[in-house]
Amino acid sequence: MDILETEIQVLTGFDKEMRSSALPIWFESLVGVDWALLHIAPVYYGFGIPKGDGSAVVVVPGFLGSDIYLYELYLWLSRIGYQPYFSKIGWNADCLNTLAEKLTATIRQAHEETGKKVHLIGHSLGGILSRSAAANHPDLIESVTTLASPFRGVRSHPQVLRMSEQIRRRIFLTVDKNEHPQCFTGFCDCPAVTALQNSLPEEIRQTAIYTKTDGIVDWQSCVLRNAEKDFEVTGTHIGLAFNFQVYKLIAARLAGKEIGG
Repeated sequence: MDILETEIQVLTGFDKEMRSSALPIWFESLVGVDWALLHIAPVYYGFGIPKGDGSAVVVVPGFLGSDIYLYELYLWLSRIGYQPYFSKIGWNADCLNTLAEKLTATIRQAHEETGKKVHLIGHSLGGILSRSAAANHPDLIESVTTLASPFRGVRSHPQVLRMSEQIRRRIFLTVDKNEHPQCFTGFCDCPAVTALQNSLPEEIRQTAIYTKTDGIVDWQSCVLRNAEKDFEVTGTHIGLAFNFQVYKLIAARLAGKEIGG
């Protein structure tokens, strides 16, 4: 790493190197508890939270996921007064730039149909894609909320890293390896990955939600290091998409409410 890259990393906190981390992946088996607690929580039924203003909210799935598993979040956003949109990126296991372009098309559609700037909610890798899209198109974005998203550098369980390498090999069957030889890594020079080196403009509200019992990624790579924007919850990595604490935070942050650290 040269001096310039080192200085950029200090400023943005994004480490291009993917590193393995010993994490309690077994804890992810408790995801059903997160789902069950959500369905008995008042927030799920819209009680005790600020109502939406009809703004567009695009939900973005994580690695190896699709929009389907965010259906619960999608319906809830509609119930509390927002206009939700699925990301329409398909299966999140493709070239990041390809995924980012699909996400941008959805963002533009949401912006045109509502006439308002768009909120993004990204789970895991979906949060990284959301931050990339916001950095490249800040004029379209109102806020970015990330759920257990390692936007400071991928620190994952070894099994997750092995799966990402398998996806990388599959991508190389369909893309020009000479054009982007580091595709699906932090060293790729495509617009989507390059954008991760940039801080988001101050006018874009940022929220980073994480759990210290994350069994997939190191929670320390999922925070902004700002007490007013970082929020810890209890639960699993996968379960943050169904976590009642997360839903309560989302409702407040979408409405522009400040929350004590």
